[in-house]
Amino acid sequence: MAWTIEYAKSAQKNAKRLDPVIRKRIRQFLDERLATHENPHELGTALKGHALGGYWRYKVGDYRIICDIQDKRLVVLVVEIDHRKEIYR
Repeated sequence: MAWTIEYAKSAQKNAKRLDPVIRKRIRQFLDERLATHENPHELGTALKGHALGGYWRYKVGDYRIICDIQDKRLVVLVVEIDHRKEIYR
């Protein structure tokens, strides 16, 4: 079962600001590991709280990827990509 990776405009904007090496590493994780995994919930951590409840977090080095997993559509919507120090602000 293959999942489709989609990007919110905010995630696209942040990805463009990243170093090309880091951007490639994140892209490889999303395309090669997450999209091909049978259940992307197993690779991430569910977020809690009022603002981020319902989203999932994935770690790639010092960077975090915040996603909305839409099980019915088989889509992983990347909402935010940023450094671990900045992502939750």
